[in-house]
Amino acid sequence: MIIAMTIALILGLICGFALNITYPTEYTFYITMALLAAMDSLVGAIRADLEEKYDTTIFVSGFITNALLAGVLTFVGDKLGIPLYYAAIFVFGGRLFNNLAAIRRIIIQRYRDKKQQKM
Repeated sequence: MIIAMTIALILGLICGFALNITYPTEYTFYITMALLAAMDSLVGAIRADLEEKYDTTIFVSGFITNALLAGVLTFVGDKLGIPLYYAAIFVFGGRLFNNLAAIRRIIIQRYRDKKQQKM
């Protein structure tokens, strides 16, 4: 599963850099929040896969829910003149760092376990 995620990420990056797609500057916050929500979902899926708890339904529903919530917060904040997108940045950013820390711990623990088995 991690290999498929990595391949999809690499293909997405290649397409993003190869295609010359532009968008109006007023959509900048929306696209930023969508990318942050997507990154949060992907890193959470990688963590769940490493913990052998991955579920496609949870991943897809979380991906859509995160993107919608980030979009709604950004839209409502934009209309009210209040930067509500900061809430999404703090939550998704915090979860990204927590999930990355958990992934790091899992990988290190697996490395140590393999090293112990060889001795």
